[in-house]
Amino acid sequence: MKNTKSLKNYFTKGEILLWSMSAILIIVSFLLFDRNNYLTSMASLIGVTSLIFCAKGNPVGQLLMIIFSILYGIISYSFDYYGEMATYLGMTAPMALFSMISWIRNPYNGDKSEVRINRLRPAELVLTAFLTAAVTLLFYFILKYFNTANLLPSTVSVTTSFLAVYLTFRRSAYYALAYAANDIILIILWVLAALENTSYLSVVICFVIFFINDIYGFVNWKRMQKKQEANEI
Repeated sequence: MKNTKSLKNYFTKGEILLWSMSAILIIVSFLLFDRNNYLTSMASLIGVTSLIFCAKGNPVGQLLMIIFSILYGIISYSFDYYGEMATYLGMTAPMALFSMISWIRNPYNGDKSEVRINRLRPAELVLTAFLTAAVTLLFYFILKYFNTANLLPSTVSVTTSFLAVYLTFRRSAYYALAYAANDIILIILWVLAALENTSYLSVVICFVIFFINDIYGFVNWKRMQKKQEANEI
């Protein structure tokens, strides 16, 4: 009972409402458009739970992101989205592990449930842009070789995914905006898939929900960053 009460106090009423409405919409969309792919529904619920923890700067969010990445990689394989599969299994999952370690090692003021937020210096921003461009170019040819469905948006998804996982690892508040940009690309990808199989509409709705949660994550991280920096003055 004590742990349950502590968890309720950890999240604000707005955050509990956001998670609850997200979970309800995921379940309803599954019942309306799918009813068969339980793996998709499970992955979506784990994903949205991950996002609410990440929005708090809690390393638990990264642990859940590893699980989500594995499940999403399997789902992507089912529709020949090899770019998504390779991105989440080969990049997002490993980087989520590194991010979890980074967040655990950099708690704010000794509080392991809140990571110390970092501001990237100009030199690292240039390095980030270079690495993102290099990864994009490399994956374009890899995805083209494997005849990946919807090559252009799949390549852009790799770009936004790499930027998101790198910024997450570096504890930048802008990781959430990169994920939000990635959500938009994924919405487009799965809308194209849903044109062939309406059961994938549940995945579309999932990423619309993720987009909303990622925007909240950015807003909350900027709020936490402002608080942390004010306390250090």
